[in-house]
Amino acid sequence: MNLERRWLVLALLCTAQFMLIVDVTVVNVALPTISGELALSASASTWVVTAYTLFFGSLLLLGGRLGDLLGRRRMFMVGLALFTAASLAAGLAGSAGVLITARAVQGIGAAVMSPAAMALITTVFRGPERNRALGVWAAIGATGAASGVLLGGVLVSGPGWESIFFVNVPIGLAVLVAVPALVKETTAAGHGAAPAGFDLPGALTMTATPALLIYGLSRAREDGFGDTGAWLPLLGALVGAALFVVAERSAAAPLVRLPFLARRSLIGGCLLMLAASGVLISAFFLCSLYLQHVLGFSALRTGLTFLPAALATLVGAHLGAQAVARLGWRATAGGGMAAAVAGALLLTGLERDGNAWTQLMPGFVLLSFGLGVGFVCAITGSLHGVGHEDAGLGSGVVNTCHELGASLGIAVVAAVAGGSLEAATPSPDGFGGAFAACAVIAAAAAAAGLALLPGGRPDPSAGPVFAH
Repeated sequence: MNLERRWLVLALLCTAQFMLIVDVTVVNVALPTISGELALSASASTWVVTAYTLFFGSLLLLGGRLGDLLGRRRMFMVGLALFTAASLAAGLAGSAGVLITARAVQGIGAAVMSPAAMALITTVFRGPERNRALGVWAAIGATGAASGVLLGGVLVSGPGWESIFFVNVPIGLAVLVAVPALVKETTAAGHGAAPAGFDLPGALTMTATPALLIYGLSRAREDGFGDTGAWLPLLGALVGAALFVVAERSAAAPLVRLPFLARRSLIGGCLLMLAASGVLISAFFLCSLYLQHVLGFSALRTGLTFLPAALATLVGAHLGAQAVARLGWRATAGGGMAAAVAGALLLTGLERDGNAWTQLMPGFVLLSFGLGVGFVCAITGSLHGVGHEDAGLGSGVVNTCHELGASLGIAVVAAVAGGSLEAATPSPDGFGGAFAACAVIAAAAAAAGLALLPGGRPDPSAGPVFAH
């Protein structure tokens, strides 16, 4: 496959991924309008958001492994078809039940499609090109959440809330047509790595554990970690993780070889991904709350204010990919997360009558830039040295950490800030404490990256590659 064709494939895969990430935050912006027009209860409104993130996050590991076994292109197409059809159904929904069901199917499609797309990138590209491609992927994921805020404001203010779902349909159909013409099928079976049978206990525990964890974190965000509805699912997740280990140790043909999950570089990359996604989504949440409820910005104006931060994330990811090739993972991750710490500390000084451009923007941009660097280090570091047979699983693990980090970050900052952010006009003290927590998390991630990410610089010849 020539260079132009490879980068066209990357553009298509990133376009699909962008839709998935945008759909997390775009609904948050549109939810008040949706709730009013469909007369949704408070519980139903919550599930419009939760149904997507729950199914998306809980099925990523299984979706990635199925891509390894059944074909990455095939599972990408299946996932994208589900997501596109569900987007159409969501836009046409006239009741809470239909909308929540469509959101759940969107999440299933996203969980199947996303790890398959990342695995295709790791097999289409190699060496320095692979790191640059994964840098673009990381930037798309990081900016998608900010773009969702902007797109939500634009679309709800214009065509209406239905358009936030309808816009996915032509994009999804275009990618569905283009990808088969450009990408050949790849599976672990073609490299002698497919198991002899299907590991049902492993599949069930692999799905139930993150589902319980994400659900518990979402309840903790709403009711606090002391609530029974939060700690029971979290306890269930611990039990599920233990059962998963037992199932994989005893299976004749395990879905996951446990030594793979114990790889030092994978652990380091996943910890960095947990922290980076948690801090970034928390920052978007806190800054949106500050702009709209303290400074009185509209949803559209808030989205436009997020543009510099989104651009800073893109720049950070681009420069981060270059820095990894020259300085290595550890130095790059340490520098990026140090910038994120500095940005978070600047944001602890927000005031009730502050100015968005002088008080919020410097810290927000610096934080976003540093996290853009961190995302690249997390993805390329965790997938360093991963072979053909585990490309989908590795991608699923990293993507799962992205989703878990987002849920965990919001739950933590909500717990730190307590009720000070729930008032009609949130207290600046709550923002200060929440951003201080973000700084601590980013600092801990910098330490983990320095200790666990691969030492040295990437081998220019490293990385699996398939002939196309």
